Amino acid sequence: MKLTTAVLAAGAAVSLTTAVVGATRLRQNARHQAERNEAFLTRNQLDWLAQMSTNPDLAKLWAPEDMDVEEYMQLLAANRLICILSVRDRLGFVRTGHLPWHAAKLMENDVCRRYWQRFGGLRAEEAEGDEQGEHFTRVLDQAAKQHPRAQAAAT
Repeated sequence: MKLTTAVLAAGAAVSLTTAVVGATRLRQNARHQAERNEAFLTRNQLDWLAQMSTNPDLAKLWAPEDMDVEEYMQLLAANRLICILSVRDRLGFVRTGHLPWHAAKLMENDVCRRYWQRFGGLRAEEAEGDEQGEHFTRVLDQAAKQHPRAQAAAT
């Protein structure tokens, strides 16, 4: 092989490697930006839920007409716990296979079960098309249905 051919081949290899590394870096940056955006939006949602679950005047503005404001505030506090678990799961902080355990622990709390009974269907609609969200919703729904009190009420 001639020296010029070898130099050109080496240059092409370096260029290709640089392009692959650059493309990988761009994908990684986009993924990290999406994660930062999701964390920012989650923080906003959790802040809103914290305010709504502790401020009766604010909760009164948003409470469904058929629901007592105090009950609505309790359900929003339960929603906040569920959202915290959801973001932990989404960011990979819930170990593989442990989500059902966490969901069962949440559903031991009566207010979490009441929240899920009232708004679980809405959460399922919201998760449609998001594979991870749909999985999370199915696991929580299963935990709510499998809780001994929920089973006793169903019979």
